[in-house]
Amino acid sequence: MKIIVTGGAGFIGGNFVYYLLKNSDDEVVCYDKLTYAGNLETLADAMKSPKFKFVRGDISNREEVYKLFEEENPDIIVNFAAESHVDRSIEDPELFLRTNIIGTSILLDACKKFGIKRYHQVSTDEVYGDLPLDRPDLFFTEKTNLHTSSPYSASKASADLLVQAYSRTYQIPATISRCSNNYGPYHFPEKLIPLMIINALNDKKLPVYGKGINVRDWLYVEDHCSAIDLIIRKGKVGEIYNVGGHNEKTNLEVVKTILKILGKSEDLIEFVTDRKGHDQRYAIDPTKISTELGWTPQTKFDDGIKKTVAWYLENKSWWEKIISGEYKNYYAKMYDNR
Repeated sequence: MKIIVTGGAGFIGGNFVYYLLKNSDDEVVCYDKLTYAGNLETLADAMKSPKFKFVRGDISNREEVYKLFEEENPDIIVNFAAESHVDRSIEDPELFLRTNIIGTSILLDACKKFGIKRYHQVSTDEVYGDLPLDRPDLFFTEKTNLHTSSPYSASKASADLLVQAYSRTYQIPATISRCSNNYGPYHFPEKLIPLMIINALNDKKLPVYGKGINVRDWLYVEDHCSAIDLIIRKGKVGEIYNVGGHNEKTNLEVVKTILKILGKSEDLIEFVTDRKGHDQRYAIDPTKISTELGWTPQTKFDDGIKKTVAWYLENKSWWEKIISGEYKNYYAKMYDNR
């Protein structure tokens, strides 16, 4: 089959490209706009494969998307393409609406016009809002009501509803997955784990929002990729699947773990003004995908975080180029004087 991976030069999309090239005989086409978080160097090894092709383009450009479908005639679309950083969505909500909602609608229109075997929407547990810190017994299920907290999560929830509407109205063979926080190789340096690794390596302060008590369920990116691959091949059309790691940690626990691995002092931690509307706790119940498709996460956090730190130590040239340019200006804007 031929699979188009939109946003395949980003963090999870890039890892999914490599997962497909390693574990299938499918042709893989990466379609990516190469915005600040899309990095062509992430795909350097993929470019060597005869099964891989890169096409630069924007999912919110209808003409470009239709041309892509017409020329490639794909069997499956996996949509990772999205603006995905909460802080950036607070600064510029319109950009998120254009990419995450309009872009998704254009992809779905292309599926309707040209026909596909499966459209898969990669969503997020953030569409469910958050859970209280004092109720560890509560988890997000596929039936949890949508209750968004940021322009980012609102845009992703809107995209999910569009996918469901197109599936019902136009019989688009679609599925949706909602994952917990991913970590692993090629993670853009503005996100918590890579940011803390890189700052610690450079003996810079590690900015932690509020008191660092917010809880996230961490999912190693390769485990997420295996779940998506299973869904596009065996998942039931029209269904939503939650993908979680069973690895709940407070932000402060994550930061301290990274410092311990690197042999750095906790004195580097600096608490900064909390994020607006900061969700307290995310926790996913992945019973459905486990029961119906047999998927379970294979990577414990203690193992995954060691592998992640090792990757950043071994691939300094990848992230050093990123943190020298536009990102440095953004970093200063977000964290200076907080």
